[in-house]
Parts: sequence; C-alpha cells; structure tokens
Amino acid sequence: MIQKLMNEVELVARHLEVIRAVLDNQPIGILKLSEILKIPSHRVRYSLKVLEQSGYIRASPAGAVATEKAAELIGSLNEDLDSLIRLIESVKARQDEAGRDGKNERD
Repeated sequence: MIQKLMNEVELVARHLEVIRAVLDNQPIGILKLSEILKIPSHRVRYSLKVLEQSGYIRASPAGAVATEKAAELIGSLNEDLDSLIRLIESVKARQDEAGRDGKNERD
C-alpha cells in the first residue's frame, strides 16, 4: 500500500516538473521538454496528456502552453505540500502511539 502511494507521489512530482518547465519555456514541445528535464519523451508525452486533461496546460501549434490553473497550482504548492506533510506526520504520530501502546500491553 505504501509503495503504491510512493509511486503516485513520484508521478505527481514528475508532472509538477513538467508544469514548471512549461511555465518557464512556453510554448515548448515534447522533445525540448525531454531534453531540458532529462526525462524520456514518452514519459513527457504522458505527463502532458494528464496535465492537459486536468486543465493545467493546453496544446498550441508552437507547443505546450501553461494555463492560469497551472500558475495557481504552482503559486499555492508550498502551502499544499505543508498540509500534506502535516497529514503524513499525523499518521506517523498515531502509528508511533499505537506502537507504544502495544509495547506497554506486552510488558
């Protein structure tokens, strides 16, 4: 279960890298993104497809272009990541507490 979550986080991290690169270099094509990010073009293509379906980028004749939604996502990213970190720390704290309770019962 945790491995699946880790894989999803890695995929989201790649999508975020692509969004940032598009914002910094727009309009930009798949091959140039692949070169800049050092990610295989098939992975860049997949990320662009997901990001377009989610409304973060749009295709143009000159290449991928970021939408306002992408700028908003990047603008609030640190706050959103802080919230996610707090949630994970809360889960870990509950697990640590459950581990201590279980050890005390065995003693």
